[in-house]
Amino acid sequence: MPPYSIHTFPQPCAYIIYITLSSASQFSFPLLFSNFAFFFPIAAMARLFLLFALVALLPVELVNAGDPFHIRGRVYCDTCRCGFETSATTYIQGARVRIECKDRNSLNLKYSIDGETDSTGTYNIHVDGDHQDQICYSKLISSPLADCKTADPGRACSQVILTRSNGAVSNLHFANALGFLKNRPLAFYPELLKKYLLQNEIKFI
Repeated sequence: MPPYSIHTFPQPCAYIIYITLSSASQFSFPLLFSNFAFFFPIAAMARLFLLFALVALLPVELVNAGDPFHIRGRVYCDTCRCGFETSATTYIQGARVRIECKDRNSLNLKYSIDGETDSTGTYNIHVDGDHQDQICYSKLISSPLADCKTADPGRACSQVILTRSNGAVSNLHFANALGFLKNRPLAFYPELLKKYLLQNEIKFI
């Protein structure tokens, strides 16, 4: 015997459900709480059930399907020509950046949009549509600095994910920083480079 009994009484606009707990059960409650009554309006129950069903069946990627992706990244000047950002790195205002998407098989260009960095060297580009079957990159186009306008081959582009088929919910995606190389490195760059090399050696000791 279960430690409870359930009785339902259909009414014109509702079901009244009584749940009675057995006083002999280990789940028994004091007499004051031995009986519980729940009143569920049929119309409200139907709407609530339908809402839960729709939410459960709706794929996550469709929730924001109509919203554009927001790609954010930064563009810097590698003042020491180290190939990475350092404490001497400066960030470029007015650098041109482009996001391109190419067909995964043919590599034909399918989508392209340009953006420009602000005073902090940050760009924010909105990309429409889902690019599931495409390879997308954020890439350098130009720098306004005459002495820092050569794109670093190793930091000239960064792959970005522009699809929700992987379960991504957020519209904001970050791209790796992109860099231009200064024509001549700063005079103190050897000492700075030694410091970074020493730090890396200490990490592996």
